[in-house]
This record gives sequence, structure tokens and C-alpha cells, in this order.
Amino acid sequence: MNFASLPDRRAAADPHGAAVADGQGSLTNTRLLQRVRTAARQLHDLGIGTGDVVALKLTNRVEFVVLLFAAWRLGATVTPVNPSMTDVEVIRQLKDSGARLLVAEDGTETTAGLATLTVGELSDQVAEWDRAPHLDSSALALLIYTSGTTGVPKGVMLDHANIDAMVEMGRQSLQVGPSDRCLLILPLFHVNGIVVSVLTPLLAGASVVIAGGRFDPRGFFDLVERERPTFFSAVPTIYGMLAALPDDVRPDTSSLRFGVCGAAPASAELLTRFEARYGFPLVEGYGLSEGTCGSTINPVAGPRRAGTVGLPFPGQEIRIIDAEGGEVAPGTDGEVVVRGPNVMRGYLGRPDETAKVVVDGWLHTGDVGHLDTEGYLTLVGRSKDMIIRGGENIYPKEIEDVLTADPSVLEAAVIGVPDEKWGEVVVAYVQARPGSTVDTESLKALCARSLTGYKRPASFVVVEAIAKNAVGKIDKVSLRAAHAEVSARS
Repeated sequence: MNFASLPDRRAAADPHGAAVADGQGSLTNTRLLQRVRTAARQLHDLGIGTGDVVALKLTNRVEFVVLLFAAWRLGATVTPVNPSMTDVEVIRQLKDSGARLLVAEDGTETTAGLATLTVGELSDQVAEWDRAPHLDSSALALLIYTSGTTGVPKGVMLDHANIDAMVEMGRQSLQVGPSDRCLLILPLFHVNGIVVSVLTPLLAGASVVIAGGRFDPRGFFDLVERERPTFFSAVPTIYGMLAALPDDVRPDTSSLRFGVCGAAPASAELLTRFEARYGFPLVEGYGLSEGTCGSTINPVAGPRRAGTVGLPFPGQEIRIIDAEGGEVAPGTDGEVVVRGPNVMRGYLGRPDETAKVVVDGWLHTGDVGHLDTEGYLTLVGRSKDMIIRGGENIYPKEIEDVLTADPSVLEAAVIGVPDEKWGEVVVAYVQARPGSTVDTESLKALCARSLTGYKRPASFVVVEAIAKNAVGKIDKVSLRAAHAEVSARS
């Protein structure tokens, strides 16, 4: 199977069936294929062909899906760009990916001299691209950018074989079929939004409805009652917001079979309380962009174990290893490693970093957990210093590099601290250079210019010296403990 030809197969099987919709309108399978073909013609006329990279800097809308399939039809690769990123971050991704074309919202200025197409310029008045879709399972399908411990965002290379395998795994595990309807609420610049909420239902013959704009817990269930989806995927922060709605909010959720919960740890208490209130189960899962989205999931129909992230997807293997690489016994904590056809091809242009993460076919996640005797995975921590705010992965080194670029800052240490709404928020500790004074307002302005909003520190703490361990490295364990103690006292 190759997703480049999926619109053709859906149109042939069910011409008038629902495919994808958003607040602006809906497309049948036949109409989706027509839109994909005309978009492919426009991309081709702009010089896009096999092996080229198309950057999509779009909010959640039907055009993202159309352009995704149009690019694949030509043998091109798509790199999704977070629309809220700063110009510095966008330019860095465009240059690293080697993008030939940027597709953006209407009114967006040309970025870094790159050719730009706006969604308003997409036209049905051009001839359809009538050539057969480019089919090559080894062709690069997606370049998903994720930050690393080095602070430099890396392009995760996912080929068509990766996404074909991952989507089929998801279809089987979630038991998605033609009668399903998925409500997309997560951003399409995340691999979760693309794979779980678009490709999986479309492969299964189901339909997709795209919720546009910022997530609003007060209007969410109105959308559910109107669109009657059978499932959706979200992060713990969203479920927390919905669970916190006033007690008199009692929506009709009878259409929903389940909700998928992932991207960050969720408490067993939240999952249990949510299900008791709203009457449909949450199935918690776990995965990474490097594994094309998911590696474990609690069964939809089988035993769900709150507090775990479930069982491996069919076709994937999970092991827990010690510091020497040896597999440990059930119940013993160690690093989670994953193997399967979903594991990425590597990081674009970074063979050394790829070799550190993918060893003998095993993806080393950097996460710490244990398996029980029946194979359910429980996560207990992260060996990397990653912060997860509302489901968004944040790597401290990227923020620290921004802060230390200020001439008044000698050192910076960024930590995540617990937050009721977001799960974690960013706090920055900074130490002044000798003879200098740190102006936190200037640091806020610097971060605003250089970092997406969710990466910016919620607070700054200026200290005389940042704690170090015995070998002279910044001691974030003691930093977190000290911060927690001060927070408790206040």
C-alpha cells in the first residue's frame, strides 16, 4: 500500500462517500481526488517533482490534507511547519530540510526568499495532474522536526514504508473501519495529527472532520454533538480541561467509541474520572516521532490498565534494557527501546546522531520504564531532560542556548516544574556574568523573538551560582528539588 494512491482508491470504491471536512466545507472521495490532482498540477508547475521537499505552514484545514496527498502524488516530501514559530525557527527548518516551496496561509510574506504559495492561490480552474501517482515505498514521505538534547531541531525522516506500517498497526489496534468518523483536534504539524487522525481513518474507509482554531473546551462537546465522531486523539491537558468543565455540562457522547490519550503521561485518576463522567473510554498510548507516532496502546476492546501506556502495537517489539544494553526482567526499570518497520530512516543530515539513537534496528527512546509480566508498559521517567508542556515536547538546551546568547548571562539552566493545567511549565535559572546585571524583561523579549510561545519560560530565577554536581555539570536534579522546596514554602 502507498498513500500516494489512496485518494484514487477511495474515489473508485465509494465515489460519493464522505472523505474530509472542516468548518469551510466538506469533500466527498471524488471531490478529494479532484482537489488533489489540481493541487498536484500547481505544485508541478512550480517546479516540484520527485525528491523535492514541500513545507506546509498551515493551520488545521482541508487544504493541508489535499496538499499532503498532492505532494506525495509527485513523489515529493512534506515537512509540516508550526504556524506559531518565529521567523528564526521557520527559516532554520526551511534551510535544514532543503525545502523548495513553502505553502502558507493567505497574506503570509515570502520567507527566506523561498517560493511561496498561499492557500488562496490554490485553484480548481487548472488542469488536473493526470499522471499515475508516484509509488515508491522507500521514498521520503514526511520530515518531522523535533528538538534534541543538543538544542538543534532535527528532521526525522519517515518514508512511505514507515507510515504504511504505522497506519496499518493503528487501524488494527484501534479497530477503525468504514463506519468511523474521526474528529481532528491536534495540530497537523504533529505526526500524531497526521497519522492517527487523518491517515488511519482514511485508510480504513472512514471520514475525517477537522476542528479549526485554538482548542476551546467550552465548545468541544457542541462540535461532538453536531459532527457525531466515533473517536478522536488528544493530550492529557485537553482531557484535564474537559474534566474541569462545570458539573452541569452533560453532553451527548453516544457517538464516541473512545478517545486516544498520548504525547505526555496522564494520571490514572484523570483517565478513570473522565471515563466515569463522559461515558466513553480513554486509551492511553506512547510513542515518538522517531517511531512514526506510536509504539504502545491500551486495547480498545481488551483490558485497559490505567497508569500504563499499554501493549506494543502489532509488528513492534519493546524491550527494557540496562546501562550495558542487557534486557532486564519484568518489573525492573530501564531504558525503553523499540524495534519495528515504523522506526525512522534517521535524522536528516545527521548520521552520527542517528547511529546513537538507532542501534541494530532498535530505537533508543531515552525514556525509562518497565514491562509487567503481560507486556504492559509503564513509564516512570525520562533519562533526557525533556519537558512536556500540554503535550508539546520541549528540550531545555534549545532555550538555554537562546538565554546564554544574552551578553549578561553566564550560564542558564532550564527545568520543567509541575503545573496543574499544562502538566509542566518552563522555568529558567540564570547566572549573571561577572560585573553584569541580568534584566529579566530583556530575556523575555529575547525569548519572544527566538522561541515559540510554549517554549518560553514562565518565570526566570536569577541566582549567584547554578548548582553543579561532582564533575562540574549543572545538577538539574538538585535544582528541581530546591525549586520544589521553595514553591512548597510559598
